[in-house]
Amino acid sequence: MINTDRLTEAALEMLKSTQIISVGIDGLGGAGKSTISEEVRDALEKTGVQVILLHIDDFITPRAVRYDDKRPAWECYYVLQWRYDYFREKLEILKNGGETETELYDKDNDSYYTKRCCASGITVILTEGIFLQRRELSGLFDLTAYIDLPEQERLARVLKRDTYIGGEGEIRAKYENRYFPAERRYTDEYAPACRADILLKDD
Repeated sequence: MINTDRLTEAALEMLKSTQIISVGIDGLGGAGKSTISEEVRDALEKTGVQVILLHIDDFITPRAVRYDDKRPAWECYYVLQWRYDYFREKLEILKNGGETETELYDKDNDSYYTKRCCASGITVILTEGIFLQRRELSGLFDLTAYIDLPEQERLARVLKRDTYIGGEGEIRAKYENRYFPAERRYTDEYAPACRADILLKDD
């Protein structure tokens, strides 16, 4: 079980000197980012802090963009998957205490819907997602945490979780061809476990 107390305490400590902070929870596929981010959100809200929870997968490109037959599958995932410039624009507005209409991706319809977000008062903008320590997102997060979980353990999780892909063989093939090679590229290029302010591991 991963203990999130250090991350919550670090965020609260930072809020002693500023009203709004941006926190990134980084981790590879199947690491438990959504669960951890919800735990941290709940813990912060119990102290009276407003939390805006963002998911990087709400900022992905349309299917026709992120699946390009002219590129290897892993490269499409690593290079074409996310609208980083748009995400940066919206997060900067929130970090400055602003209000913004934000396009979020609807994967069922391969389209976008709009949601209004506003940071006011004591606020933590909490973003969970993969590859959060890439140069495209440099400087956006005041505090970063990285969930460190072995690949085989993550694979076991996604085989149970990602049934929308198909059967076990199809899930395994997609991860081996698209996701895992991109993740290895990321860890080789950025060493996210070393760069993060806080490392989250199973106790």
